[in-house]
Amino acid sequence: MPLLLSRLAAKIAFVAPGGFSLRPWLQRLRGVAIGGNVWIGQFVYIDEIHPTDVTIGDNCTISLRTSIISHFYSGPRRPTSNGKVVIEKDVFIGPHCVILPNVRIGEGAVIRAGTVVSRNVPAHTFWGPPPAEALGMATVPLTPQHAYEEFLLGLKLPSKRTSDCRDREPK
Repeated sequence: MPLLLSRLAAKIAFVAPGGFSLRPWLQRLRGVAIGGNVWIGQFVYIDEIHPTDVTIGDNCTISLRTSIISHFYSGPRRPTSNGKVVIEKDVFIGPHCVILPNVRIGEGAVIRAGTVVSRNVPAHTFWGPPPAEALGMATVPLTPQHAYEEFLLGLKLPSKRTSDCRDREPK
């Protein structure tokens, strides 16, 4: 498929209805290898430049606003990507995930919402970052009434992350 038509199909698939039908069909048309019974949510981005380097196995779910990227370079289009992305069968990818090049997600894996996947995921693994935690104390709110610089000056970062900064009140 010519590059312009591939990009147009990607844009249509991004917003089209039909998670089990139209969106996978459009992605297949672009060259993405997609198995059967695959659901692709709306606003899913699958690499625009190298869609043929993405493989999605049978019975997979790719949730809302996930990005699957098979290249990391800027400038003119290159004949090959930086790496393939292989999503094996029975994988569930939660919303707002980013799958980077050179990644294989093993059969039956579940990727937690909001995860950036930068390395291979073993089969049948629940994969994701640790729970969110306090990073510091914001003594100046980040609002239109305060400049960003004021927020930064008021930001108190712990020298070592500890659980006690989760429960402290600002003074």
